[in-house]
Amino acid sequence: MSGYQIETKCIQSGWHPKRGEPRVLPIYQSTTFKYDTSEQMGRLFDLEDSGYFYTRLQNPTNDAVAEKICELEGGAAAMLTSSGQAANYYAVFNICEAGDHMICSSAVYGGTFNLFSATVKKQGIACTFIDPDASKEEIAAAFRPNTKVLFAETIANPALVVLDIEKFAEAAHEHGVPLIVDNTFPTPINCRPFEWGADIVTHSTTKYMDGHAMCVGGCIVDSGNFDWEKYPDKFPGLTQPDPTYHGIVYTQKFGKGAYITKATAQIMRDLGSIQSPQNAFLLNVGLETLHLRVARHCENADRVSEFLQAHDKVAWVNYAGLKDNKYHALAQKYMPNGTCGVISFGLKGGREVSVGFMDKLKLIAIVTHVADARTCVLHPASHTHRQMTDEQLLEAGVAPDLIRLSVGIENADDIIADLAQALDTI
Repeated sequence: MSGYQIETKCIQSGWHPKRGEPRVLPIYQSTTFKYDTSEQMGRLFDLEDSGYFYTRLQNPTNDAVAEKICELEGGAAAMLTSSGQAANYYAVFNICEAGDHMICSSAVYGGTFNLFSATVKKQGIACTFIDPDASKEEIAAAFRPNTKVLFAETIANPALVVLDIEKFAEAAHEHGVPLIVDNTFPTPINCRPFEWGADIVTHSTTKYMDGHAMCVGGCIVDSGNFDWEKYPDKFPGLTQPDPTYHGIVYTQKFGKGAYITKATAQIMRDLGSIQSPQNAFLLNVGLETLHLRVARHCENADRVSEFLQAHDKVAWVNYAGLKDNKYHALAQKYMPNGTCGVISFGLKGGREVSVGFMDKLKLIAIVTHVADARTCVLHPASHTHRQMTDEQLLEAGVAPDLIRLSVGIENADDIIADLAQALDTI
């Protein structure tokens, strides 16, 4: 559906029923799929034929939804995972192994920071964190001979740093590695990273894509643009024979689908963080209204950010939609139709005042979530980022008094009224 606009793709992409088939994407709630001969099944296990035989590797419901997200991002191939964390892990682990090195923006979601700073370190993969506002020269200085990937978020959670995608892509490509970006917050409705040089995109589909806080999920989309064979010694998993599949060389056999095929046939096969078909079905329902909801989130966030910025009890507001914001120009370049519905701000009086204010909210809920239809709030230093030291918090752009406000799609006047009454209690 490459000729259609993104709004049409949200609704029509992925599932293309034939005569007599269901108009709505079905839930293929089956672990296994039947074949007539042993040879047919064997060819699937050898990657000689495409088809379904076990849902841990592929499922028709999941594949239809992955195809939709792939078309929204303008990619070559995609796969669903059980969560955004799994998507980020698989995206990196698909091309990194023990003894390798990666570079990551320091302004990323706390769970992602911990994944790369602690968990992959135990697997022998070193990670260097850099300031997302670093110059190309500073980024270049972080590279090592064994660096395999550069990772960042298009809009950092919760620091709301807007990534200079072109700068990071150029730095990555000058050193022969792909740029992976987590595009969860803007979604492809507001930002298309492949058009600015990114090579692989990840999503926590749990957020705006689902949009209703119903199901956890993730997605990896490959642009198909990175030339793995140009660096055969750097990416042997893709360019050299895989002994677990009778010596298949992924780049030679699958072309632009090599990266996702390997991630599915090898990493998902062995680690198994699949998204259930039921969750994929619910995700697809959310995707059908993504273009409508994202616009409303941004519209409401514009109004709420202006209210907060004008309030005398608010110390600071960080939202790229505000014209005086540090990242407003970058946001206009990469996301001219809006950024997302998430705002961060702090109150005069510091951390304890911020926490107390949250307890006074009535409509707005305190939840460990972000980016769904309902307005919600979180104090990252006490919740999602509480495992980080004060030094790490500041490095990640998370001030101790930072409140992360995820503006929903309710009436903006009601959201503002709830904030106002809670501020009155301070």
